[in-house]
Amino acid sequence: MRIVVSAVVAVFLFNSCIPLRIAPDIHDYKITKGKSFKKGLPKREMFVFEDPKEADGFYDYVNIKFQLNNENVYDDVPFEINTQTYFFSFYEVEIPDKTINLFPAVLDVFVNAALGNEDVEPIFSDDENGVTRNGHWYIAIEAYSDYEKDCLKVGSLSREVVLNYLRALKKEYISTHNYNETVFKN
Repeated sequence: MRIVVSAVVAVFLFNSCIPLRIAPDIHDYKITKGKSFKKGLPKREMFVFEDPKEADGFYDYVNIKFQLNNENVYDDVPFEINTQTYFFSFYEVEIPDKTINLFPAVLDVFVNAALGNEDVEPIFSDDENGVTRNGHWYIAIEAYSDYEKDCLKVGSLSREVVLNYLRALKKEYISTHNYNETVFKN
């Protein structure tokens, strides 16, 4: 019985990555309050989706599609639906998965105790104390108009048409590899 318990404890220590924070898994998109999704975002409702492309991919896409010439690309990007002008702003957001590996830290304690060290010096663990990070990138878009502060809010008059537009925008962004193609589609 003692061998079995020792084996279970050993397996636990070798495989003991404890998640401290897990990034959300968004399959298509999610409508959520910006501030509740990531600290630092506005309190408005946001259209959020995972960004599978390289850094600044969405910036380049918006810049070319709306022919902004690198001016005001993040803020107040105008778009039109049924002759009504709306605006969107977007944020590229990183939320990392964060885990801690217990085995190197526990092994450091035992080795330092065996060597007679009073202070625990990292031998097997690195400077980050066994904490690993794996980043996930998201695009968060807020939409508004001259008449509504938050077009994605439940009960907003333009919520459905703006959602349809943002779904199409996301689909085009994901499927387009050469952003200059978007200029010819318009």
